[in-house]
Amino acid sequence: FGAIAIPITTLAQVTGLPKHDLSAMVGRQCPLIAVVLPLILIVIVDGRRGVREAWPAALTAGAVFAAVQFAASNYISPELTDILASLSSAACLMGLLRVWSPRPPATPVAARRPAIAGAAEHDAALERRVRADEGEPMPRADLIAAFAPYAIIIVVLGACSLHGIASQLETATSKFDWPGLHVLNAAGKAPASLVFKLNWLTAAGTQLLVAGILAAAVLRVAPARALAVYVRTLRLLLWPIVTVCAVLALAYVMNLSGQTITLGMWAAGAGGLFAFLSPLIGWFGTAVTGSDTSSNSLFGALQVAAARHAHLSPVLMAAANSSGGVLAKMVSPQNLAIGAAAVGLGGREGDIFRQVIGWSLVLVLAMAAIVLLQSTSVLSWMVP
Repeated sequence: FGAIAIPITTLAQVTGLPKHDLSAMVGRQCPLIAVVLPLILIVIVDGRRGVREAWPAALTAGAVFAAVQFAASNYISPELTDILASLSSAACLMGLLRVWSPRPPATPVAARRPAIAGAAEHDAALERRVRADEGEPMPRADLIAAFAPYAIIIVVLGACSLHGIASQLETATSKFDWPGLHVLNAAGKAPASLVFKLNWLTAAGTQLLVAGILAAAVLRVAPARALAVYVRTLRLLLWPIVTVCAVLALAYVMNLSGQTITLGMWAAGAGGLFAFLSPLIGWFGTAVTGSDTSSNSLFGALQVAAARHAHLSPVLMAAANSSGGVLAKMVSPQNLAIGAAAVGLGGREGDIFRQVIGWSLVLVLAMAAIVLLQSTSVLSWMVP
């Protein structure tokens, strides 16, 4: 349930709102839904029988993830939020399974060979996991190596989020006026978005690149192989990268041309009800673009403009765009295609879509109700 890190960074850049406030607000919305997601996954896979047999594990995973997601997004770092939440949830689930196990099914399940993603014919890591499941312990060195990349990411991002280090890294940031633009706002002044900010060292992508280089060194991956994997990944993500860049460009054109303000003033006509519509706009943006980051770029400024004209909290509405957006990840065509290919179900995207569309709509309506309550005196104390 990732709505932090890069999407929030982009949202802060587009809207001009404080990144910490946006991260904290998302961290006070998403955990309310994240706590029940494992139960929903069990219902999709095994129905009521699965819930009866595995509800303690589902509640443990969901509750721990939600609690750590809230704590990390509000008090630690948005870049580490979902990493810490995922690892903490997995660790607590493993601890639970040492003292509790679900009831065995009433009817024996036929043995099946482990599935191999895509067209792969050999997966050494999978074979080691299967041997471990059959009773052969996994070597401690393999366990340490498996968790090393996550530990490195936590250390790198955690260190870079410290105020003293972050302020030093920020000194390398370059700022310059984008050439060829001559735009003035209604007050006759140049908008701040005309100044391009290139944060070389504080960008999450730079820090993840450093973490990747350190992980390759720790795992003793040859430089040539690491570079080949990097290039192959860039090729795999080429069109998503182009799509995100195009959406960002469109967002800047809409913002500087006044289209976003015009749409925001029109949407503000809904008054207080706009708080209910805000997550739905984010949901629509992600469903179309396949990216919460793109949705934030496209509709973030619109949310802020509408919020100010409707006398609502801009931070609440902007965060609602991101929180609603992540609930559409499961139905966006791009993510369906990637997910189906990863598990060897290429061509069955329609079947997966029919399984999840109903849940996506139910969850985004629940998020809309939460945001509406947060815009009123009932839950306004949750807004930073």
